Amino acid sequence: MKSPVALIPQLAGHLIAAGGKRLRPVMTLAAAQLCNYNGDRHIGLAACVEFIHTATLLHDDVVDESDLRRGQASANAIWGNEASVLVGDFLFSRAFQLMTADGSLDVLRILSDASAVIAEGEVLQLMTANEPTTSEEAYLDVIRSKTATLFAAATQIGAVVADRPKAEEEALESYGMNLGIAFQLIDDVLDYSADQQALGKTVGDDFRDGKVTLPVILAYRRGDDAERDFWNRTIANQDQKDGDLDEAMRLMTAHETLSDTVERARHYGSIARDALGIFPNSEVKTVLIDLIDFVIRRAY
Repeated sequence: MKSPVALIPQLAGHLIAAGGKRLRPVMTLAAAQLCNYNGDRHIGLAACVEFIHTATLLHDDVVDESDLRRGQASANAIWGNEASVLVGDFLFSRAFQLMTADGSLDVLRILSDASAVIAEGEVLQLMTANEPTTSEEAYLDVIRSKTATLFAAATQIGAVVADRPKAEEEALESYGMNLGIAFQLIDDVLDYSADQQALGKTVGDDFRDGKVTLPVILAYRRGDDAERDFWNRTIANQDQKDGDLDEAMRLMTAHETLSDTVERARHYGSIARDALGIFPNSEVKTVLIDLIDFVIRRAY
């Protein structure tokens, strides 16, 4: 993050110092170890993955007008939107410098493709915002793009640096993709069920922003006409008043949409677990399996 422009390390350092789970770089390091890699390329690439993720967070908070990130004031709340967007651009650029320093065209292709797909996913999410009639398939397209793609790239490059067979590379890509889908499903549940301190951001942000996530899609599908009118008013028309978030959570509980979303996450978690089946049992394989359980347990 070093730069002669003082605001860059100051702003980026604020977000990184706030902590976070660091799942994506951990996955790169663990995948390389799973493939018996003995070099050190995976370290720079893990940093690259985290920089891509951090850049998207900075941009997301501007788009969503979020005031909290990881339990602290968001960068845009402190320094403003312009600085957050530009430092996000800097981190994307730094990530590409790390990719080219690695020297592998395969790594560059995987991570640059992922960066493009993430941007497409964010735009796709804008297109489905405020539309409670969105299909579950369209929702899954969004979360595959904006979240799961970087998980998949993070683990896939672990096999690439270790020069492992294509089958192992594809297995780790599948593990990351399905873990990423499960992760985002649980994130969408937490927005309606976690306490603010545990979540690290304001509970109900998705509702207030009119984001159409699976709990909303299922509640809309399972509701009667009066309930659909509620979702159209609050999500489609963004006409919200005191008590609407509580009513949204009541409807989700009544129709079991939060618990069913967790079950969907378990399904994708099982696919991720099976993807690791071609690797021999080891301590690092156990860590990657435990990571699936950690991601899903966050809902409780």
